Amino acid sequence: MTQHIEIEFKNIITKAQYEGLLQAFSIQPEQIIRQVNHYFDTSGNHLKELQCALRIREIGETIECTLKEKTSEHQHLETTDFITREQADQMLAGKSILLPAVNERLALFDIPMNTLHCYGTLTTDRVEIPYEGGLLVFDHSFYLHCDDYEVEYETNDEKIGKKIFSTFLVNHSIEPQPAQKKIVRFMMALNNQKG
Repeated sequence: MTQHIEIEFKNIITKAQYEGLLQAFSIQPEQIIRQVNHYFDTSGNHLKELQCALRIREIGETIECTLKEKTSEHQHLETTDFITREQADQMLAGKSILLPAVNERLALFDIPMNTLHCYGTLTTDRVEIPYEGGLLVFDHSFYLHCDDYEVEYETNDEKIGKKIFSTFLVNHSIEPQPAQKKIVRFMMALNNQKG
């Protein structure tokens, strides 16, 4: 189990800007790591109402289940349990599994594990590189019939991180266009598809 505060800044970029950043930072194909995210909520969207998100993330053989709780505009409390392939398959099939840390946090919101179901999957090809004391992230995500691109900056200090990220955008001629979290973009696409 791990628990930490995540401080990140996100900006939507175009495909051309994404490709330009890969070139500017000399990113090699083997540096692009695929992540598969499966999102969960209750049928009444209780987690969404609480500004929380629950996902299973697969990166190669590593699988983790993370509950993200919004604590401020750029901060989230992340609670993670590492799980097996069998546990992931059970959860994706709608069965309850024992997640010591995540279950404990869900209980605080009175959300039993057996009320959760997977409502979709989003895949991201991600590049992470150290940058100015933090982590710079280039993401290409695809889900439903959508493709989008974003740059993120993860930091330990919100004030300093904001300044570093703003300077980065200016230096790379990227217009500030704050990105919604991936789960929000996924839900908007899902709702548009239903509508």
